[in-house]
Amino acid sequence: MTIHLRSDRAVFRFSGPDAHRLINDVVTGEIPTEGDKAAAWALLSPQGKILAEGLAGFAEDALWLDVHTSVADDFLKRMKMYRLRAKVDIDDLRETHRVGFAAEPAHLAHQDRRGPVSLGYRIIAPVEATIDWSTDDTAYHTARIANGILHQGNDFPANEAFAHDIGLDILDGIDFAKGCYVGQEVVSRMKHRGTARRRPVIVSGVDAPPDTPVIAGGRDAGTIGQVVDGKAVAILRLDRITDPSAATVEGKTVELSLPAWATYQFGDSVPSED
Repeated sequence: MTIHLRSDRAVFRFSGPDAHRLINDVVTGEIPTEGDKAAAWALLSPQGKILAEGLAGFAEDALWLDVHTSVADDFLKRMKMYRLRAKVDIDDLRETHRVGFAAEPAHLAHQDRRGPVSLGYRIIAPVEATIDWSTDDTAYHTARIANGILHQGNDFPANEAFAHDIGLDILDGIDFAKGCYVGQEVVSRMKHRGTARRRPVIVSGVDAPPDTPVIAGGRDAGTIGQVVDGKAVAILRLDRITDPSAATVEGKTVELSLPAWATYQFGDSVPSED
């Protein structure tokens, strides 16, 4: 079995009697206390923008969270601040452990399942156990892009997108039943007022760098993320896409399609929050 190294991910271990409460109280997702399934989550700013996102899995009496390397320092700093007097040990494993992707479980493994989308297993292992891992993570990104899954750092920067923008409300990345967490008011308002106007859209036939605008109806509808084999996921304004066959990127016509899990449609408009 091949394990593909995801070199752009950093992993942190949270342990201690208050570890679950700490994480559950500050991130969007339903954080597990058992089982081999990882939970999608996001750490938000008070304004509801994503500061960090990833997966959380329980194993060996601890919670294991991964984030993009570009936000790892800020994530660690914020979690230490939120910890206050809670009995939680936060271990920064960037020097000792690596994150990988595989079709089957190995080492410390959690199912990477987001709503109906299965992306195999997230693998965590000590550095010395990763010598034989493949350094080509194209297979992972090909799979997630085909399923319309966005990743911070690859597709959008910190403090720019809302949780609804990347579909966390549909992909089981938001626990709407639990109490308050940072940014919860914005998430709740977008759900109950139906004001999510930007959503993930798969863009095919792309020959342009990430962050290039998608033009629809003569207007900028959003930008593409990481491009793999001519495909990318973009966060686009649905109300600006009345004819998905007429969209362009750098003047070239591209194909827009919705992920299979989408509950939204091209042309959807939302009520004003004013």
